[in-house]
Amino acid sequence: MKRLFLSAALATSALLAVALTASAEPRTFVLDRSHTEVGFDIRHFFTRVHGRFTDFSGSIAFDPKDLTASSVQVTIRDSSIFTANEKRDGHLRTSDFFWADKYPTITFASTKVVPGKDPSHFQVAGDLTMRGVANPVTLDVEFIGMGPVAIGGNSMGLQAGFQATATIDRKDWGIVWNKALDQGGMMLADEVKLILDVAAFSRDPAPAGAK
Repeated sequence: MKRLFLSAALATSALLAVALTASAEPRTFVLDRSHTEVGFDIRHFFTRVHGRFTDFSGSIAFDPKDLTASSVQVTIRDSSIFTANEKRDGHLRTSDFFWADKYPTITFASTKVVPGKDPSHFQVAGDLTMRGVANPVTLDVEFIGMGPVAIGGNSMGLQAGFQATATIDRKDWGIVWNKALDQGGMMLADEVKLILDVAAFSRDPAPAGAK
């Protein structure tokens, strides 16, 4: 009888665990603009120039136990381009590059998340839209960590950090401006490396029973 009762209890516990797992949902994080950089590198002559955008927003639905259920949405205001050179930034806002007057935003919307070699590495595939053109891009992502943060007794909620990189060809979005050098070659490379250092925080209430 005791064995029968124990078997029934174990079966019930297993079913409950499966039900809880099935009903779990990704937790939503919001990008922390103060600690996030949406940046890029491009070759200019024989060096690399780093640029970034200062005005952006986005959210991450993240489930570290089921990465395939995760997703990302980001919107960038391209007029916020900053490369530490005012004249260059002004040129980047024109129709030669981002054409900020006509296409004021750049967006990225994920289509799937693919688990990687370990729980800290995965890929986020999605559509990157610039100048009204959408192309698929795959980000290589490193999950840096996640947990509750408090300083001096003041809670800062649940924080999460990621770094994502990808290399794209700017011509795929109609950004073709360049200058030929007298010695041969071009002023700018076509390839652009995207570098995203992401800090995010959760506004979701803590799941029931969580510490």
